Amino acid sequence: MDSSATPGGHRRTLLLIPGLICDEDLYREQAAALGDEVDVVISDVSQGRSMAELARAALEVAPERFALAGLSMGGYVAWEVLRQAPERVTALALMDTSARPEVDEQTSRRQALIELTQAGRFADVLDLLWPSEVSPGRRSDAALRARADAMFLRAGPEVFVRHQLAIIARVDSRPDLANVDVPALVLCGRDDAITPLDGSEEMAAGIPGAELVVLDDCGHLSTWERPDEVTDALRAWLAR
Repeated sequence: MDSSATPGGHRRTLLLIPGLICDEDLYREQAAALGDEVDVVISDVSQGRSMAELARAALEVAPERFALAGLSMGGYVAWEVLRQAPERVTALALMDTSARPEVDEQTSRRQALIELTQAGRFADVLDLLWPSEVSPGRRSDAALRARADAMFLRAGPEVFVRHQLAIIARVDSRPDLANVDVPALVLCGRDDAITPLDGSEEMAAGIPGAELVVLDDCGHLSTWERPDEVTDALRAWLAR
């Protein structure tokens, strides 16, 4: 039987959850490459005010059973999806994310960005965010920067503030690591400055049977920086 099909012969569904002020473009290459194998559904993260609300919105667009993947904030939402409906998740991929809760230093940085945004300086916020979004060698990539800015501007400042507040309030998901009982992939760019590699190593060590994939010359936006490698990792994970 085709590995992309369920025991009943139906095509499997891959639910992808975008990150902070991201949309379906975050997964453009992966959705196109995997669309022949699975039904790809990308949740809309533009409306929720908490991880719980974002998770409920994702569950509303998903079928009864699905493989689940999230990048960055999408990973935080994925943990909440698992808490709300663990029986519906058949596989879990956590990309450039963490199970850890917020710490005071992170909250202070987020609050400073929120204040800039509310002062009408969202363009300045994007300038401050960019260097940490990608690996050092891609910071001068004008095309990649333009693609990121276009996506972030589609979301806009109000969504940015909502997302930051939701991230600040997220719970500690580390107690849930040992409860994951489906095939799990943990993927991280080696140069990720936002959710560093040690957080991914912690998740992979705590999830039974998890596979850890580390991408060299890659920062936080792994789906764009190393699209083929991310797709290959997702394909192998789905085959499990």
